[in-house]
Amino acid sequence: MDRHGSSFSSLRAYGRALSDLPNRVARRAGSVSTSFEEMSRVRARSGPVMTKTLRWFDLVGFGIGGMVGAGVFVTTGRASGLYAGPAVVLSYAIAGLCALLSAFCYTEFAVDMPVAGGAFSYLRVTFGEFAAFIAGANLVMDYVLSNAAVSRSFTSYLVASIGVSPGAKWRIAISSLPDGFNEIDLVAVTVVLILTIIICYSTRESSVVNMVLTAIHILFILFVIFIGFLKGDWKNLSEPMDPKHVGGFFPYGASGMFNGAAMVYLSFIGYDALSTMAEEVRDPVKDIPIGVSGSIGIVTVLYCLMAASMSLLLPYDAIDIDAPFTAAFRGEGTAEGWRWVSSVIGAGASFGILTSLLVAMIGQARYLCVIGRSRVVPVWFARVHPKTSTPVNASAFLGVFTAAIALFTDLNVLLNLVSIGTLFVFYMVANAVIYRRYVTVGTTNPRPTLVFLLLFTVASTFFTLVWQLAPPSKPKAFALGACTVISIAILQVFHHRVPQARKPEFWGVPLMPWTPSISIFLNIFLLGSLDRPSYLRFGFFTALAVIVYILYSVHASFDAEGDGCLDFSQKEGDNKEYEEAEDHGLDKV
Repeated sequence: MDRHGSSFSSLRAYGRALSDLPNRVARRAGSVSTSFEEMSRVRARSGPVMTKTLRWFDLVGFGIGGMVGAGVFVTTGRASGLYAGPAVVLSYAIAGLCALLSAFCYTEFAVDMPVAGGAFSYLRVTFGEFAAFIAGANLVMDYVLSNAAVSRSFTSYLVASIGVSPGAKWRIAISSLPDGFNEIDLVAVTVVLILTIIICYSTRESSVVNMVLTAIHILFILFVIFIGFLKGDWKNLSEPMDPKHVGGFFPYGASGMFNGAAMVYLSFIGYDALSTMAEEVRDPVKDIPIGVSGSIGIVTVLYCLMAASMSLLLPYDAIDIDAPFTAAFRGEGTAEGWRWVSSVIGAGASFGILTSLLVAMIGQARYLCVIGRSRVVPVWFARVHPKTSTPVNASAFLGVFTAAIALFTDLNVLLNLVSIGTLFVFYMVANAVIYRRYVTVGTTNPRPTLVFLLLFTVASTFFTLVWQLAPPSKPKAFALGACTVISIAILQVFHHRVPQARKPEFWGVPLMPWTPSISIFLNIFLLGSLDRPSYLRFGFFTALAVIVYILYSVHASFDAEGDGCLDFSQKEGDNKEYEEAEDHGLDKV
């Protein structure tokens, strides 16, 4: 019988566990799992396996659905009006390239270790249990809060598409509750619960639903692009409405274009959810690289065309930064015959919200499922239903939790709480893929790699601080140039002096270590663009995760190790045959 709860069997047992806390933290916090364990005994704790039903086109559909939400209808206007001007088209191209580089890091792990844990599993096999738990906890909270925000925005876009205003008419106001929490949104709750039922029922059926909704959403986007090119004026790409404003394609200069790229990059977040579906992919070696890269490529093209369409419709200094497309067709100078297009935009955004919400909810459930497999949260969350082959417990719990938050929490409150955790995990995964390539536990000295990662992070952080805080001047340009030269020098020395400890057999990040290093820099740069409330949220939830780890997770993990459930003594090199079979889609659990 499983003795997982021995530290919690009585108050006296729990007291003894707390008194032994330093020893348990020292033993478990840095404990590293292996690919073999993640794909065999750890996965077996879920009971029935997740059926391998997904192909590359399913992943492309999920990727597009997860990334192309309603946010692009707002982000494009803010990036153009405040930062880049017409050059926002190039901002999206740069952001798409950055997203692809970061996605390469996820893809190498997902092909080598096709499990549902995504970043949690990747960090667990490189930096250990504590780092993986902190990252996983922040990811799950980011998903829940983001999904609650997105579901409430669905109500606003839905009423806009049918001509009802304001959206509060569809919400129930309760005066006794504090501001920001006093409007009950039953539509958002209904949407979340319906999608929860769908993802509990079947991943394959979820893919079909996503394909249909994504196809409809893309048709709306293509329609908006077509109207923009048809109705737009090419002079708007170079001439502002107010002659006093700077003209040209780059009114804010190259720095404005890059600042715009930092803003619109958040529109690409969603591809990481594909890594959580790796366990359900038929041929990970072929399907995952095509699915991830293909979806980012298609989304980048769509975003660039949408940005060009908006730039043709209006000069950059006439764009409504809060509702650029809708305002373009509802403005005072717009012909009455074109105002119906704003309703079409609202309808298209509604479908985009549904697809991004569906993909995100699939991802959050699989993260929690694999965190449960590791025993740092109750193993109940890891259970896979024998009939549906989905993590029903994790899906249902997070669905109800998301619905509860969406019921009463205002959109503006939620939007200040998301994004930083996801960017932090992107940064960690980029570090992890370098560490895993250059370090083999027990045979390779990790110090040179750790020193490189630390120095490169410090140089990237200094570059970001100078970029964000220093006023335009020659000293600023010199400092940025010096940071760039130092970073390249650090990279070159590491590349030529430290040999790779392993080479991926099936698929690997190209141009190692340059590609993940660029991803490290970009994620630090983007973290530097976030506001103070984001860091306060990150600090709060990280502190909360540390408390949970100290009071529960480390003891549960310690008990599991004592029961023989977390024995990672077997080396990865002894499991090559198993991993080859898994990578080709064979199931040996």
